[in-house]
Amino acid sequence: MLTRSKYLVILFSFLVSVNSYASGDVIFDEARGRSIPTHITLPAHSTHCSQQTKCPVAFVNAGYGIAYTDYQFAVDVFTAKGYLTIAVAHELKNDPALNSNPPYMATRIENWHRGVVTLKFLVEQLSAKYPAYDFSQLTLFGHSNGGDISALYAAIYPKQVSQIITLDHRRMLLPRNDAIRVLTLRGSDYPADHQVLLNKDELVQYPVTQIMIEKSRHNDMYDGGPKWLVARMAKEIDAFLNNKI
Repeated sequence: MLTRSKYLVILFSFLVSVNSYASGDVIFDEARGRSIPTHITLPAHSTHCSQQTKCPVAFVNAGYGIAYTDYQFAVDVFTAKGYLTIAVAHELKNDPALNSNPPYMATRIENWHRGVVTLKFLVEQLSAKYPAYDFSQLTLFGHSNGGDISALYAAIYPKQVSQIITLDHRRMLLPRNDAIRVLTLRGSDYPADHQVLLNKDELVQYPVTQIMIEKSRHNDMYDGGPKWLVARMAKEIDAFLNNKI
């Protein structure tokens, strides 16, 4: 016999399966001979999206060494808000290792630029496949190195990015741009490099929110982190998307 609590869990799982759809796919970039694993999740109530009323798009960019599918807490927030969400595997088996030598703005630019090229390719490919979604004003989400890739994409294509959310990225400068809203959640164990974050005067000028989460660790900012931290990050992302912070 089902208890009330078990019944509610089953009902919630059923509703999630009805209202959203996720699929894994490998998209091949012929120009680079590169296979790109992706995980694409349609939003809840996707029938509301059309070419006349397009729904938003979010790209999820993982931290280095973390699976691109390990940010489900963020995907859940995006899909609940009506976003088509695309998680991208940036690091493939034969890619060179991420350079561990500073200055990182110079030594890691090749890695970040490869990520930018991948995102741009996916925008071009998927915008035709999903015409009911707006690929002209992206939301970019990234943890650590994935946040660096997101910030570089916004620097190169500022008119094609509306929002950035980073989890403790530490190397690439955040955009100083009136047209790009930014939320960055900061771990408490490592500092960001010089000028990555905005100073007090810049925070007054630009639509950027920087939140330090006490007792949080850089390497825990994904699905496998402490439950309290995962819940806190989901809460802050939800508030940001609701324009409450």
